[in-house]
Amino acid sequence: MISTKNIKIFLNYWLGPIIFLWLTWAIYNQVISQPDLPQAWINIKTSLNSGGQSRITAVILLMVVNWGIEAVKWRELLRPLHHLSLWRALKATLAGVAFAVNTPNRIGEYGGRVLYLPDDKRLQAVSLTLIGSFSQLLVTMMAGTAGLWLLYFGALEIHPPAYWSSNALWIRVLCLVLSTTTILLLLVYLRISWLVRLFERLPGVDKWGKALLVIDHLPVRILLRVLGWSMIRYTVFVIQYILLLQSFEVTSLIWVSSWMISVQFLMLAVIPTIALAELGLRGQLALELFGWISSNTLGIVTASIALWLINLVTPALIGSLLIIRIKIFNPMNKKDTPVGEIPKNEI
Repeated sequence: MISTKNIKIFLNYWLGPIIFLWLTWAIYNQVISQPDLPQAWINIKTSLNSGGQSRITAVILLMVVNWGIEAVKWRELLRPLHHLSLWRALKATLAGVAFAVNTPNRIGEYGGRVLYLPDDKRLQAVSLTLIGSFSQLLVTMMAGTAGLWLLYFGALEIHPPAYWSSNALWIRVLCLVLSTTTILLLLVYLRISWLVRLFERLPGVDKWGKALLVIDHLPVRILLRVLGWSMIRYTVFVIQYILLLQSFEVTSLIWVSSWMISVQFLMLAVIPTIALAELGLRGQLALELFGWISSNTLGIVTASIALWLINLVTPALIGSLLIIRIKIFNPMNKKDTPVGEIPKNEI
């Protein structure tokens, strides 16, 4: 009979490489199955040879900034639970991306990240990671809803297609619903402890008490910091997209582009999809929105594909390499000891 110890040894030394092979295979198949990828790659190389190197290089560097901010944000959330070095937080974040790209709405991200934590902290860390995702969604909804309102009132001075005017009433209703939802979500976020206490009263949730307790005790100042980091990260996303739109000669209208991007990100956030499989949806949305201001369809699609390759596929590949060395049942790391409260020198 196989002992529990032998099972743990097998998982520690073989599950990481198996997951790496599966993730690499899944990423490769999704990349080669994209119909627009060959032409987009030609367009990328053309841009690099015609003076667009500086912008694309900036986008790649901003990718590092983007995931670095996400690591800082996650580390901030974990502070009441477990002290984590920034480097380890970054590795956990990239490992989470590797899992996320193959799961609906990136739910696998939570499982990938917590593998870098001690066994007894993982369930609580999942709930904290959800708060981080909540903050990013909140920023996306705020910016996207503002973008929709600007489009509705014609403040961007562009000419939408005829169906936009004929559905003005429904668009206004959508804007009102999104505005109301966003305000409610912001209140829930800032008073998340109230929601936790309400949830604790429901029958059958006793076993989740430990995971909910860490959210209940999460200071508002940490929530505000995390929301601030989410806003900065969102700004990085938008700057990356604008640089790519300029690189592929789609448009140089920064003000208009930024709000069109916000609407596209909002749609991607609310439509259930798998990160690797969402490239087709990204391309369709980009063509629909940026088609209002540019006839360069190849440039629009290429910018969308380039952002996908740089911001998702590259970090996922790096994360899959890190997973090889992950031990599913890991002992407490001496450098990352848990803390009962936030260290005074980090407040």
